Amino acid sequence: MKKVIFTEFGGPEVLQLVDAEEPHAGPGQVRIAVRAAGVNPVDWRIREGQVLGAHPTVLPSGVGLDAAGIVDEVGEGVTGVEVGDSVFGEGFSTYAEFAVMSAWARMPEDLSFEEAAGYPSVVETALRVIREVGVRAGETLLVSGASGGVGSAVLQIARERGIEVIGTAGAANQDYLRGLGAVATTYGDGWVERVRKLGRIDAALDLAGSGVLGELVDLTGDPEKVVTIADLGAPGFGVRFSGVAGSVPDALTEAVDLIARGKLHIPVEKSYSLADAAAAHADSHAGHTRGRRVIVV
Repeated sequence: MKKVIFTEFGGPEVLQLVDAEEPHAGPGQVRIAVRAAGVNPVDWRIREGQVLGAHPTVLPSGVGLDAAGIVDEVGEGVTGVEVGDSVFGEGFSTYAEFAVMSAWARMPEDLSFEEAAGYPSVVETALRVIREVGVRAGETLLVSGASGGVGSAVLQIARERGIEVIGTAGAANQDYLRGLGAVATTYGDGWVERVRKLGRIDAALDLAGSGVLGELVDLTGDPEKVVTIADLGAPGFGVRFSGVAGSVPDALTEAVDLIARGKLHIPVEKSYSLADAAAAHADSHAGHTRGRRVIVV
């Protein structure tokens, strides 16, 4: 089978498309014929060799956590799913023609594989950081870097829970944020004052790692009301870095419910082939994403 790997840490150029042995489902797992794989910032952070305790890396390593596809092997002890079912979820080395999944759910009706691959880690992360930052209905959440996959999910889930949301993004994505129910403003010079004029900020999320933790602490007045998923310098500001996933099966269950009720939609901004994985990583690293990027197999 074809699979994307890297044998050394580094930039996108270390990614290689190789012929590899097919993996097989172990106890409590399923294997899928991958139709699409989600491209997440954690993918290139792992490739760069960043120290992420939740994702220890042994070289050579595959790439990718999220995928959607068709079940073709069911491991021992697995119930409720059969060969031929269309599923999406989280697994191992998902930039490949076949991947073993550790958590999955049946795909919602009317979702393509390409769309479904963009949800698993994004929704789990969004649910986790909303919980960790402690924001409640009636309060206002500031989301820095709001137009990407996690930001798109955060805005919609927060609004569904009665939380007011202010989102920062580039000028081209202001209407996109408004369409998701957020009050939108641009980052760049003067952004803090623009946010202050919009009212009280009860909690804040940093989803882009753009060096704004000090400002977010000032805006909320309390480092415990700020959570980042992207800035490893968080301890220096007394801010929580959220990098360990919660329950992916629970997140998938909630994702299916939200999608079915029309409360969650994350568009696919761009699709890539396995051979173009390096370009997908470079684009993801550059930011300015509206929704998701995916690898189509």
